[in-house]
Amino acid sequence: MSAEELGFDPTRLQRIQDWMQRYVDDGKLPFAATIVSRRNRVAWQGHVGERDVESRLPYASDTITRIYSMSKPVTSVGLMMLYERGLFHLDNPIEDYLPEFAGLKVLRKGAQSLDQVEALGTKPTVHNLLTHTAGLTYGFQGGILGKAYKEHDVDFGPGGKGLADTTQRLTKLPLSFQPGAEWNYSVATDVLGRLIEVISGKPLDQYFHDRIFVPLGMGDTGFAVPDEKLTRLANLYAPDSDQGLILHEAAQDSAYRADRVVTFSGGGGLLSTAGDYLKFADMLRMGGHAGDERLLSPRTVDFMTSNHLAGDLASMGPETWCETSFHGVGFGLGFWVMLSPPTAQMFGSIGDYGWGGMASTVFWNDPREDMSVVFLTQLIPSDSYPLRKELRALVYQAMVG
Repeated sequence: MSAEELGFDPTRLQRIQDWMQRYVDDGKLPFAATIVSRRNRVAWQGHVGERDVESRLPYASDTITRIYSMSKPVTSVGLMMLYERGLFHLDNPIEDYLPEFAGLKVLRKGAQSLDQVEALGTKPTVHNLLTHTAGLTYGFQGGILGKAYKEHDVDFGPGGKGLADTTQRLTKLPLSFQPGAEWNYSVATDVLGRLIEVISGKPLDQYFHDRIFVPLGMGDTGFAVPDEKLTRLANLYAPDSDQGLILHEAAQDSAYRADRVVTFSGGGGLLSTAGDYLKFADMLRMGGHAGDERLLSPRTVDFMTSNHLAGDLASMGPETWCETSFHGVGFGLGFWVMLSPPTAQMFGSIGDYGWGGMASTVFWNDPREDMSVVFLTQLIPSDSYPLRKELRALVYQAMVG
């Protein structure tokens, strides 16, 4: 089907290409790639730039990228597949499956040291992990607890100590708030990855491969890049005021080489291609179904992509994250959920959902418009430029039917 038949103005869609070209020409991005799918057909796709700026190697459709936190929706799906088998309940305390979570303490409000703690008012649950309300954090977020994460090597990166060991060390530290009281982006989804291992009896990489990647035909997605695919891995860049871009991690020296990966981070460790991730996004948009495979029930997908918070994200945590307003935006089981586009001051539809990654990648599904969008690049941090807000405007302004 043509773009017109799918409800888009081709001339307006070209603005996406022009936008990506500007960012690359201005030395702000190494490359940019976008796919817009509607009614299970690709309405538009385009790319520009180089996966290796130093060697002038162009981006190609099979280029492998670090998707970082776009791993989180995959992990949430993997866990909910086990939920559908009746293997756990969302209100189960985490300690029912991971005993190391028993006996946790919580930092008091305004605590200045790790020993200023109080007792749990309620035990953190699986639902708290899925919604980032368990009281966990990230080391890069600072504060005394973020500093403690770094000092105690709570690092779920690929070269860490392994998923089980890192989860154990995490539980030696207090929570940052009482479970359910706040929303705080965190290593919660990494803990969910460990939970999948315990409940399924399989290492996380094998579980994802067998239950998600093979059924969906995501042949280039995983926690590591084998040597034979290393030339397809994009370099990772950071912005520099003088040079435009500086190399942060070269493909050949990547921590994601197959012989270097120790920890399977369900919160941020996957690598994928635009085509592979579109298959995952389309599966969700189609209610858990793709081709001859059904990973989830439509009711489960609807449940996951409903707002599970008492209000919007701004009412329970930060007002913005990675340049995007959290006013008018809720959170489900692994995804943002749009509650009110006018309140969020962004184009979109009530009920659209998705998530992004640290390297400025993003995806979202819009059930109302029967649309999926995937955007890839390799630039950290993800709040360097307002890419996500701009892309939303560009996609929706091109819709005319």
